[in-house]
Amino acid sequence: MSTNPRYAANLSLLFTELPLLERPAAAKAAGFDAVEFWWPFATAVPAQSEIDDFVAAIENAGVQLVGLNFFAGDMPGGDRGLVSWPARSDEFRANIDVTVGIGERLGCKAFNALYGNRIDGVDPAEQDDLAVQNLAAAGRAAARIGGVVLLEPVSGAPRYPLLTADDVIAVIDRVQAETGVDNVRFLCDLYHLDVNGSDVAKVIATYGDRVGHVQIADSPGRGEPGTGQLDIAGHLAALADRGYDGWVAAEYKPTGDTVAGLGWLPAAQPSA
Repeated sequence: MSTNPRYAANLSLLFTELPLLERPAAAKAAGFDAVEFWWPFATAVPAQSEIDDFVAAIENAGVQLVGLNFFAGDMPGGDRGLVSWPARSDEFRANIDVTVGIGERLGCKAFNALYGNRIDGVDPAEQDDLAVQNLAAAGRAAARIGGVVLLEPVSGAPRYPLLTADDVIAVIDRVQAETGVDNVRFLCDLYHLDVNGSDVAKVIATYGDRVGHVQIADSPGRGEPGTGQLDIAGHLAALADRGYDGWVAAEYKPTGDTVAGLGWLPAAQPSA
């Protein structure tokens, strides 16, 4: 097993100086063979023409889509997912087949489900019960194409309840115990874990075999690798030792022009 990571570009944060549909080609030109996106549309169920244009942009660029978020609400406005949001659960359910359908067209098999913030006036236990059912529904849909659903801790969102790997694993285990759905995986985002105060090395040692996808940004600051103090290379090597051989997505906020900040990217990446 190679210990040299295969890097993908998160095109919801990288290359944002370009229109969204131009970013896959820019990523390819910069040395990436794979990309991921947060939900790239304004609504849970966009027009078919919007979906077709998105698919064509990725296919024409010659990159592989390796990660796609389910619709998560108004992210710039502070929303962090609909999975546990009773008033918008129907939107999430409607989005499941759309998201997995895009994955099926593009060969993407990893779908990130943001859990959702705590909602005023709603019992947290009710939200958690709903989340189990919605994650199970998403897992069943992803399983139809051999895919997985991802769940992650998040930082910088005060009302988001999943802050640690333990929080995430507890939800994943509950989904499997109560529904039998066993294809929900831990999204190991090194930045979020570090910012939330986790011992990242301990998380990897404990849960490395539960990881379905990896994302990186340096900490503090969420900038390019090398701009902070996080031992990204060491943590990625530890993940490889624990058996992780998937893509590593660069999900950081460039400190300037995206291409100018890619000095950290190996000149020749391992192929898929």
